[in-house]
Amino acid sequence: MIKVYVSRFDAKKDSEPHMECYEIEKTPQMKVLDALQAINDKYDADISFRSSCRAGQCGSCGILFNGNGALACQKEIKDNARIEPLRMPVIKDLIVERSEIENKVKDLELNLHAKDNDELDESITKAETADTKKLRSCIECYSCLSSCPVVNFATAEFGGPYIMRYISKFESDPREDFNRLKESLDEGLYNCTSCGKCLAVCPKNINTFGDAIEKMRAIACSQNQGPLPEHVAFHDNIKETGRSVSVDGESFISQVDNYNGSKVALFTGCMLDNKLQKIGHSLLKVLEANDIKIDIPEGQVCCGSPLLRTGQTELVQGLVDKNKEVFKDYDAVITLCSGCGATLKNNHPQFGSKLNVMDISEFLVDKLDTEKMKDVNIKVTYHDPCHLARGQGIKDEPREIIEMVPGVEFEEMLYPCQCCGAGGGIKSGRPEIAMELSKAKAEMIKDTGADAVVTICPFCERNLQDGLDDMGEENVKVMHILELLEKAYE
Repeated sequence: MIKVYVSRFDAKKDSEPHMECYEIEKTPQMKVLDALQAINDKYDADISFRSSCRAGQCGSCGILFNGNGALACQKEIKDNARIEPLRMPVIKDLIVERSEIENKVKDLELNLHAKDNDELDESITKAETADTKKLRSCIECYSCLSSCPVVNFATAEFGGPYIMRYISKFESDPREDFNRLKESLDEGLYNCTSCGKCLAVCPKNINTFGDAIEKMRAIACSQNQGPLPEHVAFHDNIKETGRSVSVDGESFISQVDNYNGSKVALFTGCMLDNKLQKIGHSLLKVLEANDIKIDIPEGQVCCGSPLLRTGQTELVQGLVDKNKEVFKDYDAVITLCSGCGATLKNNHPQFGSKLNVMDISEFLVDKLDTEKMKDVNIKVTYHDPCHLARGQGIKDEPREIIEMVPGVEFEEMLYPCQCCGAGGGIKSGRPEIAMELSKAKAEMIKDTGADAVVTICPFCERNLQDGLDDMGEENVKVMHILELLEKAYE
């Protein structure tokens, strides 16, 4: 038997939605749609929901599953699952009113404005249509829209991934005879955090933030209509120094012994090297306690993530080439920043460099000597950085490491993978959005009663701490996982 929580709402008798719990017997590979029908059959519950094709093609059965958009006919039911309607006006139970978004599509005239050329279709090549084809398989389930953190937890105007995909689909179509760039800017092109949640929940695996939003940002930059002024600073700093941020004091690389004869090297990243040198020193203490040696080579530069995320792509090839040369003789390259790791793994191969990159949690999880650890009496929760959990598929290793530390009490927050708002150039260009998302995450952290929240991203660290401080939770500290391990090896 499993428990399933379902959101109920009937306008005739309810003032607001409420959750009801049902116990049913789970059959092998039972989907949410099957579970809802089983609940209705067993309890005569009369739960209202939409469904049609039952094959993941019509999009009508979109719901929220544990806070994330999903198709009820495709998502396998789990014990203690929370089934809620999409984040739209509720008609009854899981049925929502979709006319608002449908009317917006009509108002924006999101249909093809084809060039008047009868011979155009015959002259178009497959290469010219490749980008638009990537965005054409949407089934309008609205999972992406109901999962987008900016759309649902910030007050900024943002069309969200559904509208941005729609606009970009036509902008990238060679038959289109209408400039869609102004529309994308009006709909908040620079309000996306690049968290990747839209791709993670899309039943058709449409990469809206990578194949639509970031490409539209690059188009904006090429036409001198982007990026935001705050993002230009990244570009200028990288062009002048190789780093996206200025240095506070002395860079980490200049403080350490760079070469120890190891075949494993550290990619420091800009934030750690120039702003958060203390995390680098925590790493060195943890490595020393476990008799591990690494190189921290000179000459490395920014991974290019701030440029790729904001559409300023012209410097990226040079950065990739420099880092490729620096790390060419190493068997593995470890990162302490989820954004750097995701960029090295996912973007650099597109520019001709493929290194064996490992997040620090991947590297350490089977190398830590737990017998040397001392008790660390602290209650913690864990925040999944978007570029680690979704960008690299790494969720288990950080948790395994946390649970190795004696004395630590670990409690998951409600939605550990919800974006904190630090990425995609939002922290610098749209700080109000970053703060709203951070505070939404801080509420979850507060609910756990944790003394600290652990993560593996310098940007998340700073933004989460800002949100906690703004809410008066200054006693709750955000720490890199290496800072927690340092305490265990003191």
